[in-house]
Amino acid sequence: MNQRPDHTQLTAPDDGIAKGAVLLEVRNVSLAFGGVKAITDISFDVRKGEIRAIIGPNGAGKTSMLNVINGFYTPQQGTIIFRGIERRAMKPHHAVRQGIARTFQNVALFKGMSTLENIMAGRSVMMKRGIGWQMLWHGPALAEEIEHREKVEEIIDFLEIQHIRHIPVGKLPYGLQKRVELGRALAMEPSLLLLDEPMAGMNLEEKEDMSRFIIDVNQQRGTTIALIEHDMGVVMDLSDRVVVLDYGKKIADGPPDEVKNDQAVIDAYLGVPH
Repeated sequence: MNQRPDHTQLTAPDDGIAKGAVLLEVRNVSLAFGGVKAITDISFDVRKGEIRAIIGPNGAGKTSMLNVINGFYTPQQGTIIFRGIERRAMKPHHAVRQGIARTFQNVALFKGMSTLENIMAGRSVMMKRGIGWQMLWHGPALAEEIEHREKVEEIIDFLEIQHIRHIPVGKLPYGLQKRVELGRALAMEPSLLLLDEPMAGMNLEEKEDMSRFIIDVNQQRGTTIALIEHDMGVVMDLSDRVVVLDYGKKIADGPPDEVKNDQAVIDAYLGVPH
């Protein structure tokens, strides 16, 4: 692999929480849709600076858990504690403003817009000038636009996608679309980045590239990451700790080597096709 450039200026915002301390705590969360229980009494935490994997067979409740964390779903029971603030219900845009960003299992980009425009869309929640100023594109609004554009250009350089800056993302290969979506999430400058199957649909080379960028986001930017991933090789290589769900319940939680040797995990997930 090529040597990565140093981007020490690209760092997650200081939230006052020490590395290794609990950044996010999921406490006794339960979620149901009608009579179907998606999540049942699940508790775990994510520590600042780590890569935390959430794994399990299809239908285990993994994406539902991410949707609870970033406010798409409101649990019937339990709470989420993020940066010391406890809550049950929160809208997604509030989650973004508090420092939580995410990508999706199925790429959610503006297909007719360019790479640059899609990543700039991630900065919109940070823009302070009103729509009137933005329409005029003059004075303070112009200065703000230039400032945010510089941040976006840093991300484009960081993700090595300079060559697709002006290409509509709908024309890009799937692996590059995934990278653009990662860029849009990084543009929000999150303290916690949620990745929902970032390797899904990728070939081996694309997986290697995405793994490299995830490590760099964590180590160079200092961004805490929680990810869902089915590729167990990726999970074991990237993650510091792993929580395993099965039928909406937690069946294991710990370091990768410990989890992969847990008999309950082998029986529910690792020992069967998935």
